[in-house]
Amino acid sequence: MGQSSQNLVGPRVKRARTCSNPPLTQESLSKKLAKLGVSIDRAGIAKIETGIRGVLDFELLGLARALDVDVGWLLGVKE
Repeated sequence: MGQSSQNLVGPRVKRARTCSNPPLTQESLSKKLAKLGVSIDRAGIAKIETGIRGVLDFELLGLARALDVDVGWLLGVKE
């Protein structure tokens, strides 16, 4: 399996971020995460979205909350 096929969360983070109303920038998502106690800078979010960086369990929960989506959706198990 290639790296992109192993990264389930990244493309969904980007999709949720850009489809939110209003769309979030990587920087604004980073700020929302910081308010939740999760420290991922803009570059880290870019790396997650492109599959370069993985996501820890507590980061996954923070991303789901910040993006207002279900953790199962970020993992690709729910539509």
